Amino acid sequence: MDHRDLDIETLHQRAYDAFDAGRLKDSSTLFAELLRREPDAAHYHYMRGLTHKYLLDWPTSLRHNLDALALEQAPNEGAVWNGAIAATALGDWAQARRLWTLGGIAIPEGTGPIEADYGIVSIRLNPWGDGETLYARRIDLVRARLLNVPLPDSGYRYGDIVLHDGARTGERGYFGQRVPVFNALARLVPSDLQTYVAFVSCESADDIAALGSVSLPGYADAEDWSASIVHYCLRCSYGAPHSHASAQDDADWEPERSLGIAAQSRRVVDKLLRDWTRGGRGRRVDAVNAVDALPQAPADGGVWWCAPDDEEEPAE
Repeated sequence: MDHRDLDIETLHQRAYDAFDAGRLKDSSTLFAELLRREPDAAHYHYMRGLTHKYLLDWPTSLRHNLDALALEQAPNEGAVWNGAIAATALGDWAQARRLWTLGGIAIPEGTGPIEADYGIVSIRLNPWGDGETLYARRIDLVRARLLNVPLPDSGYRYGDIVLHDGARTGERGYFGQRVPVFNALARLVPSDLQTYVAFVSCESADDIAALGSVSLPGYADAEDWSASIVHYCLRCSYGAPHSHASAQDDADWEPERSLGIAAQSRRVVDKLLRDWTRGGRGRRVDAVNAVDALPQAPADGGVWWCAPDDEEEPAE
């Protein structure tokens, strides 16, 4: 049956059912038909704006959230946040600032992007996919700068400014405190730092820690991914020579390490690792690979915006 032939009660139910099932394209079509019949229904404008937020269709999301706010007697908090997220994604800073102010949210004075320190949070990259979480510093209410080296193939880089959702989906430990987890929605400003995977060998954790004290132009950070990546072996995926430790050695230091390095060029990485190998006994570099990928796009049919059922990581 064509949805245009449905009575409004059935159409209403199907629209909400489609949204709840993550069938966003169907949801959009059904809410559009509801709005054709009831163009002044603020709640349908809100739902179509919400649907298009998760479709990452920012102009449509902004338009319907603004319509919802115009039709409500009092500002709807959800429409304020979703409209401001869409305006931020579009770089419409005047609209974003107007919406935050409408919602009674204090922001720094100015006319352009909001630049402040809203503290440390955890950001879930590609929440519709692998959902890697890392730390970031919020620079406004829905933008944050990544503070870790993202894993290979995530499409993100250390220092990226990302747009994140307004609803927290959990908590993580951060130096004795709990910080909220937010879903990343898009990369707004790419970092000028590239991601490199380095496969090295060394005798202790102190050897890896030595990389953290290096000050080198064009170099930002190096992270030891060996302990955190347990679902597959990076060395195997890149074909780097190595052998796996036996089960009884799991509690001991494994010399072969997989590092994520954020740097502006391969030349910087080569100098970093060359100086590192010379600075300690038993240090060796087996291979270095550049990582160049794009963030994943969401697929229709998944309710990825809801908080995951599994528990968050323990405090670090």
